[in-house]
Amino acid sequence: MASPNRLHAETSPYLRQHADNPVDWYPWGEEAFAKAAAEDKPIFLSIGYSACHWCHVMAHESFEDPAIAALLTASFVCIKVDREERPDVDAVYMEAVQAITGSGGWPMSVFLTPDRRPFYGGTYFPPNDHPGRPSFTTVLNALTDIWVNRRAEVEEQADELAESIAARSVIESHPGAPSLLDGVGGAVPDLLTPAVAELARRFDPEWGGFGGAPKFPQPTLVDLALRQALRLQGADAGADAAAGAGAGAGAGAVHMSTRTLDAMAAGGIHDHLGGGFARYATDTEWLVPHFEKMLYDQAGLLRAYLHGWQVTGDPAYRAVIDGITGYVARDLTAPEGGVFSAEDADSEGVEGKFYVWTPEGVVAAIGDGADSQAVTEAVAEWFAVTAGGNFEGSTILRRPVGAPLGGPAPVEEGRARLLAARARRVRPGLDDKVLTEWNAMYASALAEAASATGTTAWATAAVGIGEFLCSHLVDADGRWLRSWQRQGGARHLAYAADHAWLIDCFTRLSELTGEARWLDRATATADALIDRFADVDGGGFFTTAADAEQLIVRTKDVFDGATPSANAVAALALTRLGALTGNATYTEHARRVVDLLGALLTRHPTAFAHTVLTADLLARGCTEIVVTGDRPDLLAEVRSQWRPDAVVAWGEPTGSPLWAGRAPDRAYVCRGYACRVPATDVATLANQLAGST
Repeated sequence: MASPNRLHAETSPYLRQHADNPVDWYPWGEEAFAKAAAEDKPIFLSIGYSACHWCHVMAHESFEDPAIAALLTASFVCIKVDREERPDVDAVYMEAVQAITGSGGWPMSVFLTPDRRPFYGGTYFPPNDHPGRPSFTTVLNALTDIWVNRRAEVEEQADELAESIAARSVIESHPGAPSLLDGVGGAVPDLLTPAVAELARRFDPEWGGFGGAPKFPQPTLVDLALRQALRLQGADAGADAAAGAGAGAGAGAVHMSTRTLDAMAAGGIHDHLGGGFARYATDTEWLVPHFEKMLYDQAGLLRAYLHGWQVTGDPAYRAVIDGITGYVARDLTAPEGGVFSAEDADSEGVEGKFYVWTPEGVVAAIGDGADSQAVTEAVAEWFAVTAGGNFEGSTILRRPVGAPLGGPAPVEEGRARLLAARARRVRPGLDDKVLTEWNAMYASALAEAASATGTTAWATAAVGIGEFLCSHLVDADGRWLRSWQRQGGARHLAYAADHAWLIDCFTRLSELTGEARWLDRATATADALIDRFADVDGGGFFTTAADAEQLIVRTKDVFDGATPSANAVAALALTRLGALTGNATYTEHARRVVDLLGALLTRHPTAFAHTVLTADLLARGCTEIVVTGDRPDLLAEVRSQWRPDAVVAWGEPTGSPLWAGRAPDRAYVCRGYACRVPATDVATLANQLAGST
């Protein structure tokens, strides 16, 4: 059958999902813009992603409807964009939708002039009119009339929105203003205390998390609280948490972290059978998720549970980590070595069908063995499976907050049988593109986890992802690319976020393996980030490279969202790289990100949480640790605790001043490259590390 539109040739799974729509879709590009200009038609821009439930709903209701498709094709030039492939396009027009409606989301529906200025927008539009919510057909007819008969109003609105996007996308720098990093009177500024105080005001004491429904995991906020706990309690943080201490300077910060980690792990947002987490919960109890599972959530939560385990020693957190890594290895990892982006919320056209259970389904999954009744009853009680269910007549598995992650033997036997039975169901759709940013993010977290736990399989997997990125996501000119897909290879120039996470990934791989090649990769990528993305005048980094496609505004990603902002990640990665290499250029660019945001970090710390962590590190300085020669005992001591302020050099020497004049087979603990007496035994090193922060 001939394709009715131009999306069949695209590599994005999301775009290909719409290739057979009767809508005359174009991918983002000059062909569509030229058609709009030549025919004097407005552009209908639809942005989404393959795992988005409401994107599927609008597609079925509207884009597969011949009458709506005919209306779209007659009056508009229609463009589909995968927000994960083109975050630059998504960011620009999300600003427009938020300016128009006060909120945003996906599917995003934006109407543009042929020169790409937005004049109207929203998110999901239903097929039928509802009070206060017009149908998609009503919107299309109204905008067609306005375009034809009231063009001046369209132009005026487009101009105003373009100005609004530019204003919302730019944070003014203040040259000569005092740096937040310099403190007052030379004192080191305390950035964590006000940030954690803000978290405490937003904290849900019953169910954990920060804010009401819908609830997103926000692992950086957990890290903020854990970092403050380490700062205030020192070596006693883990003991206090394990004992349930209610007093002590850091007890509140530990409690906010552990309550959040416990509640998420117990709730329906956590896949109790296959491991990993859904994107967010629609309620305050973490019970009902939108069931899509995104790689970036696995990466962020892997780090949060790792740090929670390192601070508290709670074995339940280690079990959650095992579940995340097992899920990614089993269900998301490509044979070539990269990691796929996401799994859909829907299977067989029904949201959550793959994950939910009925009592009858549990009985069938457990089978007819001698222990069947005992196992069935144990599973039903442990995971609260009832006839009425907790989600549209079925049950999303959950367990009591604070209960062990692993249940009694009958529960664990039942869990294995339910997982085997679930494997025979129709799986949710898989978005099998490999994104540089998300792969680097996951490999970075996995490398950190491998270092902390000594898990060889995780180390092998982290290195494998790094090698995949270097082999498949670099073009003939040595430029990093954004996205790889088996059917079409790699495409789209990489963005600032890709470069930032690659730097973080490569430095973590250097610390994991002791191989100089990873530090070389990190420095080359950092040089490319600075050369192509840095705002020389204003500080920080633009989303797109200087020679990339120019949109109506060149944005900077500075606010943390589902993932930390590109500027925040770049600042932290450059800070750590500067400490490892001794290259002050990297540290200076990190400082310029912090200085760009300035007082915003203290006024709105939770909106810039990852940058707050970086600012704190810059203000206090890194601890540089060098282990020379073959001393696995000294390296193990370095890795025995979470040391968020430390960078570690070992293995192959590099040209860094950290290696200059070092004697073999000992450890050096340094700050600002001024080192203590070299440690030749574990006890001496432990004492030096205890006093290094």
